[in-house]
Order: sequence, then structure tokens, then C-alpha cells
Amino acid sequence: MQTRILRLDPQNPDPVAMDEAVRLLRSGQLVAFPTETVYGLGANALDATAVAAIYTAKGRPSHNPLIVHVADISQARELVTHWSSQADMLARHFWPGPLTIVLVRAPGKLPDIVTAGSPTVALRVPDSPIALALIQAADIPVAAPSANTSNLTSPTRAEHVMKHLQGRIPLILDGGPAKGGIESTVLDLSGIQPAILRPGLISREEIEAVIGPVSMPSHIAHVENDVTPAPLPSPGLMRRHYAPHAPLTMLPSDQTLDTILSLADKNPTQRIGWLRIQTNDRPPPPLSTDQLIIVEMPTTPRAYAAKIYDILHELDQANLDQIFVDAPPSDDPAWHAVRDRLLRAAQ
Repeated sequence: MQTRILRLDPQNPDPVAMDEAVRLLRSGQLVAFPTETVYGLGANALDATAVAAIYTAKGRPSHNPLIVHVADISQARELVTHWSSQADMLARHFWPGPLTIVLVRAPGKLPDIVTAGSPTVALRVPDSPIALALIQAADIPVAAPSANTSNLTSPTRAEHVMKHLQGRIPLILDGGPAKGGIESTVLDLSGIQPAILRPGLISREEIEAVIGPVSMPSHIAHVENDVTPAPLPSPGLMRRHYAPHAPLTMLPSDQTLDTILSLADKNPTQRIGWLRIQTNDRPPPPLSTDQLIIVEMPTTPRAYAAKIYDILHELDQANLDQIFVDAPPSDDPAWHAVRDRLLRAAQ
């Protein structure tokens, strides 16, 4: 299969290109497209065969459910048994945007493969002109995980998608870099207590300001990659996820330099990457750029999130042997989503 890239102006998408993408989706084929978080790999969520093609293209475990992207609240309501007042308040406050809401799905609306057989469905309205135009024009809900090989670093650019899925999908819509950088927050409203299943760009504090108390595990919830348990309640819960090709190790920032120097001393041929949180008080280590690539990372969580996957893709291109990351603050809730991604990438 030949994979084509069509470049679009996000604010004024070419109608011919959009028509081609809509034709493919409605005929049961896959289309990669930009969202405000990462690039998604879309299929008609009403077509079980089309959705199965997502799992095949990504090599995705069958128990890992998909997020269904919809055009608006009205389309979301059609897919659930009960649209709660909490769901309505959150959707009106955060949609379009990077909040995914999990509710009990309506019987007979979606094929089981979309939810991995779970009785719930994850829904969101993306805040991307291209994604919204595509869903609206296709007039179908679109199931879409990240557009990459399963468990590897999520794509924030069309070229990242091509690197992973060339020859497996017919079309990539290129709308430039995704601005958010990491995935949406997943909030479960199907039970008694609202609960964050996957931290993301919308914080717990922002959600609680709208609906009140929300639970979130203090540990990083996960399942093993090599087992097939019951359907997962949310994507993003695999132990190893978001990972670059080189082994990644996250360390306290005061330990990273000594660890790198020790490794370089034992094996001078090792090529190492270091994601260093920006400071002005640490001199560069006495290693050549052939041995060590240093990337100064932002000191704020939003800016860090917007950059992390892009940097990991760049380091993949450098064919490194090892990547070290200065650990972001563990006692600051604003860093929870970034730490979640790094901890899973380090498994």
C-alpha cells in the first residue's frame, strides 16, 4: 500500500484533500490526522472491520480500547445510555479540548472492538480545525488512537506517523506539529466517584473546579504488556508505553550527570542522550557531542509536555544507546501527566 501525505493549512483545510479523507473513512479505510494533542489514526467507529484495521496497523493489543472522537455533545449523547449532568458541565467547559469522558455505552451503537468489549466508551471532541472538519464532513464518530506503532513514542508530526505506518495506511493529513504534545486526560464518569484514569493536558484541579472532587491514584496504574487481561477501562494503561527505541532511564537531577560520566567511562563508544531540565548552574560535562547529546528541557509542565515526544523522536533518529532524563518534580501535581509518560517510557 502506498501512503500519501496531504499538507493542509489548519485554519483553511483544502476541501479536495478533506473530501479524499472523508471518502476513505466512509469506505472503511484508515486516515491519520492531527489533533491538538498528538496525531490520531482514524477509522469509522461504526464499522468493526475498519476499527480492526487500526489494531492491525498499530500492532495494538485487543484488550486496549479506543477513544471515539465526535463532532459535538449531540453526537456523544447518541453513543451512551445516560448523559449525566457532570458530563454535560465538563463537555461544555472543556470541549473541544483534551478531555476524554468515559460513560456507559448505549447498546447496539458501537461494535465491541471499539471498547475492547468493555461496557463503557471513551469520548471526546478534539480542538483541531482539521480533526473537527473531518469528523463533521464524514458525519460519523471516528475511533482514533495515536497514529504510531503500539507502545512506542506518540507522533506529534506527520513525519512521525510516516516513520511508523508507511505502507500500512493510505493517507496522512499533515496539519503541522500538534501543539499539546501529550494525550488527553481520561476521566471516568461511569461509576459513583469521578476518577482520572489517565492524566493529561487537563489537570485534576481544573476538572474539580467544574464538578467537585475527583479521585486519582497516587501511583501509576498499569497492566503488563505481555498478558491479556479483561478489557482495560482506558487507553494509556500499559506498563510500557510512549517509549523511544533506546532504553530510557529517569533519575533525580542530582544523579544524572554522575551516572552518565560513569557509563561513558566504562564504555566510551556508548552514545547517550540527556534530557536536562534547564538550569544555569550546571556546566556541560566533559564529553564530545559524538558521545553525548544534551537537550535542555523547559521548566514548566505545559511547555515540557509540548516538547517531550518531539524530542524523543529526534533522539530516535540519532541512534542512541541510552537516554537519561532528569526527573520532573514528584511533589507538584502539575507534572503528573509528564511523569506518567516518562515512567511508562522507562519500563
